[in-house]
Amino acid sequence: MPLSPGEKLGPYEILAALGAGGFGEVYKARDTRLDRTVAIKVLPERIAQRDDLRARFEREARAVASLNHPNICSLFDIGPGYMVMELIGGETLAARIAKGPIPLDQSLKFAIQIADALDRAHRAGVTHRDVKPQNIMLTRDGIKVLDFGLAKSAAASKPAPTEETLTVLTAEGTVMGTPQYMAPELFGGKEADARADIWAFGAVLYEMVTGRKAFEGKNYASLVGAILSADPVPVTPRWLDRLVRRCLQKDPDDRYHCMRDLVLDLRTPPVEAAASTKPHRWPWIAAVVMTLFAGTLAFLHFRETQPTEHTLRYTIAPPENGAVASFAISPDGRTLVMAARVNGKQQLWLRPLDALQAQPMPFTDDAVFPFWSPDSRYIGFFARGKLRKVAASGGPAQSLCDAFSGWGGSWSRDDVIVFSPSSASSIQRVSANGGVPADVARTRGVFPVFLPGGSRFLYGAGGAAEATGIWVTSLDGRENRRVLPDASSALFAPAARGERTGRLLFVRENTLMSAPFDPANAQVLGDVVPVSDGIPLTLFYLPVTVSDSGMLLYARGGSALGQNQIGWFDRSGKSLGLVGMPGDVRAPALSPDEKSVAFRRASSSGSDLWMRELSRGTETRFTSDPSTNTTPFWSPAGDRIVFMSSRTGVFNLYRKAIGGTGQDEPLLPNRLGDIPDQWSRDGRFIVYHESDPKTRNDVWVFPAEGSIADRKPVPFLRTDADELFGQLSPDSHWMAFTSDRSGKREVYVRPFPAGEGEWTISVAGGQAPRWRGDGKELFFEAADGKMMAVAVKAITGPKPSFEAGTPAPLFDAHMVRVGADVIFDYDVTADGKRFLINTMGGPGAASSPPLTVVTNWTAGLKK
Repeated sequence: MPLSPGEKLGPYEILAALGAGGFGEVYKARDTRLDRTVAIKVLPERIAQRDDLRARFEREARAVASLNHPNICSLFDIGPGYMVMELIGGETLAARIAKGPIPLDQSLKFAIQIADALDRAHRAGVTHRDVKPQNIMLTRDGIKVLDFGLAKSAAASKPAPTEETLTVLTAEGTVMGTPQYMAPELFGGKEADARADIWAFGAVLYEMVTGRKAFEGKNYASLVGAILSADPVPVTPRWLDRLVRRCLQKDPDDRYHCMRDLVLDLRTPPVEAAASTKPHRWPWIAAVVMTLFAGTLAFLHFRETQPTEHTLRYTIAPPENGAVASFAISPDGRTLVMAARVNGKQQLWLRPLDALQAQPMPFTDDAVFPFWSPDSRYIGFFARGKLRKVAASGGPAQSLCDAFSGWGGSWSRDDVIVFSPSSASSIQRVSANGGVPADVARTRGVFPVFLPGGSRFLYGAGGAAEATGIWVTSLDGRENRRVLPDASSALFAPAARGERTGRLLFVRENTLMSAPFDPANAQVLGDVVPVSDGIPLTLFYLPVTVSDSGMLLYARGGSALGQNQIGWFDRSGKSLGLVGMPGDVRAPALSPDEKSVAFRRASSSGSDLWMRELSRGTETRFTSDPSTNTTPFWSPAGDRIVFMSSRTGVFNLYRKAIGGTGQDEPLLPNRLGDIPDQWSRDGRFIVYHESDPKTRNDVWVFPAEGSIADRKPVPFLRTDADELFGQLSPDSHWMAFTSDRSGKREVYVRPFPAGEGEWTISVAGGQAPRWRGDGKELFFEAADGKMMAVAVKAITGPKPSFEAGTPAPLFDAHMVRVGADVIFDYDVTADGKRFLINTMGGPGAASSPPLTVVTNWTAGLKK
């Protein structure tokens, strides 16, 4: 039954009907939580009421939601029987074609954007199955492809089309596809794959250029006959006709093998010489003589001229069964290093570009964000709370200094390394031979990159609008100014042959951009031009690397750094289902009644907290601030949440009511970086750890109730070691925590608030302890990534005692970790039987896209 204006679907208020088709009705609606206008597609009853089809639709909607591409309509949310999408203005490509053929240059521009969107979907395992002009919108900002995955979701429910269904198929565009754009194999009942999308794309491109359909017929039978046996009238130019005909080959094996090849052919059309007619002999002889004469002059006078260099593109796959989180090409352009997670283990992998496979590097477990020495002999990286280096030729890694959660580094020719020890600390400098690091004055950012000369470097910064951007600073701290306001990290590429200046590389709206850049004055000198789209940032990490020799590598669709999935697991590690969409999500926190989950979701502008009702599967945004908001912990009553935010430029604790009304209440303003670890189960304390440059992380306790003036933070554990992840037992008599005093992180327990004795819980490494609801068991994450359980027995009184059993491995958690992480990425039910874990490499984890390699990349900017 159609919906009327004013009716509601969950938090969405219907405003007006937009249209109807074979896959349901579409409405314009208002999201009452975020006060934004959206499009809602209500599923037909034949799908919404069938559990198997609805489950399939929801599975594939998750895949569609992971498609982050400027030419793909975004999927925001799904609910019972409906889906919420980006509302797009403009006209359909079908409406534009109805006005007549589209000029060739404009057709090619549209075609590249459509093909690029389809390529991104195919790489993510999503087949459109209903590519047609009606599903493509022309907007002010370019093409938007609609209805990804919808065809696939319900294909199983539809029979092959018959003559009686032709009208419906044509008018409504059902999930089986409109006949004029259906590949021949589909009429035989075969399952559609990416090659069917390539066929449909060819038909759409033909229609754009000519203004008429590639295949037509007076009735269904004649239309199918034309598709199965006829070829369309040729188009011009000839290279485009060859391209279209290759798309429209009857045999799927004879078409383009992948959409990426088609994109490359569209972007680099051949230059075709005009055909001459009946040439005369004497002009031909004269031309030969002149050619020989010109060739002789060129040989005699221009022998030093270098041959033309061409741009070459190819891809490098991640290690088998692996996902690449970060990567870097050596300055000499010969070797690629990747921080990759393979079968649950993260380490560095090295691949010389003249080799066929990458090889793992020993002594680099848990490595992230690698970077090279200028001579390409050493690799710097972050692992287990340290900045380290390892020889590219192999051998043990050397620890250089502490960096408890490293966020990028750069190595100068003077053997100085600048690095960000955490996302909330000042950038530091240290000798490449190791030592005590020192702050670089007036800097707070991530992913520093040295400029030539080694006295200045670029870095990315977020937070307030006036602070966000790409900055340049000097090692002595005397210079610190913003170069560009873009919320991105940046790379500097040395001047290529024939160019006078280098180039700056950064991301703007998921597009890799380049601009001429003078490193001497740190100034942009010319126009900013696009290099490649589909390059999203994750936590300011730029999934791009460039060598001094002019080789560029990037990950279209982003790296695996921000592609993870929250899911349920039992004590054996069996997956019990996924929670929400995959993406850059972290820090899941289960509500006391275990009916909702709070978590952090990141975007290009920062990160916010979201709530998900587990029974209904709906999500609500909890914070709305252009900064980093993360690490939620519920009050025991389930009515408030404490979290951390960087909105003042440093992480501090905030509190907010679940109803969403009222202001976010700062708890500890104007202090060092504070990260919450728990709201105690008796409601009396907020446990957090504070980042101090002198003592690193320390465990503190803050009274949760009473006036702000009467509440004073109290240090529980403050030493030279790194202490964090404080967790009070259910009766608040014992504090479990993590410390690296032994040289590696281990889990300990002490009496609270004070008392004698300390007990070591973990063996051979551990962190992030959690208590079972009755206090009789502790869980923690082992150094090798396994979820561990320890039976404990506590006795309180005048002589408290504590007994801990032998840690028992439960399962490999595949937990998301970035360096020596400082936040919880799992929670556990009160009975200790189910675990809510943010995973990578396990069920629901996103695959890692291949890396695109471009040689002589600046030459491609001139085309």
